[in-house]
Amino acid sequence: MSKKLKAAVLYGGKSTEHEVSVHSAQTVCAELSASGKYEVIHVFIDKDGKWFLQRVCGPKTQTDRQITPVILPQGNLFIPSCGEYVKADVFFPVLHGTNGEDGTVQGLLESMDVPYVGCGVLACALGMDKELSKLAAERCGVPMLPYKKLSLSAGYDWDALTSWAAQTGYPLFVKPVRLGSSVGVTKVKSEAVLRQAVEFAFRFDSDVLVEKGVENAREIFCGLFGEGENIRSSECGELKTLKSEFFDYQAKYITEGGCETRVPADLPAEVRDLICRQSRAVFKELGGCGLARADFLVDESGKAWFSEINTLPGMSRTSLYPQLFEASGLAYAAILDGLIQIAFDVHERKKKFSLERM
Repeated sequence: MSKKLKAAVLYGGKSTEHEVSVHSAQTVCAELSASGKYEVIHVFIDKDGKWFLQRVCGPKTQTDRQITPVILPQGNLFIPSCGEYVKADVFFPVLHGTNGEDGTVQGLLESMDVPYVGCGVLACALGMDKELSKLAAERCGVPMLPYKKLSLSAGYDWDALTSWAAQTGYPLFVKPVRLGSSVGVTKVKSEAVLRQAVEFAFRFDSDVLVEKGVENAREIFCGLFGEGENIRSSECGELKTLKSEFFDYQAKYITEGGCETRVPADLPAEVRDLICRQSRAVFKELGGCGLARADFLVDESGKAWFSEINTLPGMSRTSLYPQLFEASGLAYAAILDGLIQIAFDVHERKKKFSLERM
């Protein structure tokens, strides 16, 4: 019998998406364990950023043992309470949002010199930043809606913003630049609530995006899998909100029956193919690796507008990413195996780079 690979799944995190991450990781851990190929190491990260070894993936418990990531030959996880080391063969971050999807944990894993699933430091950082990912899309010729960026550090001209908003036209969407799961996002229909929406978004980030909205927009999603010249796009899917005006945090995770998923989406072939092609282009432009989900808005005329890209999308059974690829003929277990294989391939390739000056 071949030896099982030790896969350390990281979840929780110092993020507003902490609970969503735990939910995603429970599915990932269960699938990896069920395959019989992996020994899963459950690594819970609390909201203070402390790491714990868990027996079962889930919220924090009294039996969790605190651990420390280390760079030592005998192991890459140290358990202070007993002085023992654990050596994982591969790390699988399932950390949504800040301090997980933004390149910070990826930087730590690079320093630890371990294979890890998903995009690298730069692609994560660029993908997490809604403005920088739009600039990458712009380089690919992908259409996007007009927007303005506001910054606490640089200050902003309120009169200029309201003038731009009036000229651009409502509705507008106000959102933190570096956050996911629609946290801090407000749909603004008039100037009367614009300031309140901006102040609310600034509770979560130092930079805020004010973006033109699309009336009666369809929210279309495309999954991405692979790296380099071997990037595969999924079928397109659509989420239709039933009890909210847009796909906000409440509709995603709290309101029962808050949304309806349609995979594949009912789109003309030319629109579907264009979104898939543009999704692959943006992912490649960012230097993406492993997995991502690109989000688009389609207006009533059928024109598609790039919204954002998520370099660590939800991974629960009910999440869009697994559904998109299963509708494309790629089973969840095959996705996880493929992501882990890519992690090893990328790590091996990096090891061949010279550290000596010529």
